[in-house]
Amino acid sequence: MTTYADPEALDEPDHLASRVETARTGLRVERRRRRARRSVVTLALVAAALALVVVALMLGDFPLTLGEVVGVLTGGGDEVARLVVVEFRGPRIVLALLVGVALGLAGALFQSVLRNPLASPDVIGISQGASAGAVTALLVGGVTGLAVSFAALGGGLAVGLLLYAVAWRGGLTGHRFVLSGIGVAYVCTSVIGYVLTRSEVQEAQAALLWMTGSVGQADWQLVRLLGWSLVVLVPLVALVARALDVLLLGDQQAASLGLRPEVTRALVVGLGVALACVATAAAGPVAFVAFIAAPVARRLVGDGGLALVPSALVGLVLVLGADVVAQHVLPADMSVPVGVVTGAIGGPYLIWLMATRRAPAR
Repeated sequence: MTTYADPEALDEPDHLASRVETARTGLRVERRRRRARRSVVTLALVAAALALVVVALMLGDFPLTLGEVVGVLTGGGDEVARLVVVEFRGPRIVLALLVGVALGLAGALFQSVLRNPLASPDVIGISQGASAGAVTALLVGGVTGLAVSFAALGGGLAVGLLLYAVAWRGGLTGHRFVLSGIGVAYVCTSVIGYVLTRSEVQEAQAALLWMTGSVGQADWQLVRLLGWSLVVLVPLVALVARALDVLLLGDQQAASLGLRPEVTRALVVGLGVALACVATAAAGPVAFVAFIAAPVARRLVGDGGLALVPSALVGLVLVLGADVVAQHVLPADMSVPVGVVTGAIGGPYLIWLMATRRAPAR
């Protein structure tokens, strides 16, 4: 008896191959679209940063024209313009840029590895630990200058180690780390309050100024210290970025690809703590920059993936822009540290984030 093949069965492999090829084409198109958008966002942030640098160099008690600023930056310009740009305004601007990069990267690392939008150095106690160290050194130890920065660095690192020890229980989870950090932050705030109440008014005023976060104390020595710290830390962040991308797939998938999730998580948290500490040691606890930078960068890029470079750029634009506002937009008798402006931006952002965040599905 003659049998006939089903025509639909004969065509099924061709249909399957066609669907697979269509899916691959769609993925390639989507990847190209994401890369193009990421490139546009990155270039726009770089352009914004350059524009802010030029504006910050032009404005001040001794205003400069655009031509004078460009002349100095290209190796020319008269002696007075070079003095204003290089010695007076340059250190402050460069410090703001470096602090913004460090805080932006720290926030992106914390929020990605802990998978919690509240995982930020100024929420989980790192900044408060650095502040406690600096205030204690200022008011109890009587030290000044770079010694205060090193005390802040030590305080922040100590809190980071304490958090990891407290939050570790068969593995590090985001909610335990954040809750432990909030508790440690309250302890550090209590220490700061006690030290302030036991000090003279003038000494306490200097400590309070440092605690608001400022780049007004910048000099080239401080800039070099922070710069060399980032020269060491930023390449390490680039090295762990690929492993962090894999870790975001989940611990089981990461382990199946040969990654050790807890080791990677510890490295990423350690780098985030180090970046937050060196930034806070240089400029004090500049509020909300680390908290805001990564979510804003991810929204600009348009995907939920790791966005380290855009986060760093958003951080530096935010710090430098806030410093320009603090110095030149607010009335002359209201000149305030940069941390006050970033706090004024970050507070409403946190309220908006909580108001617009979707409730978990039940």
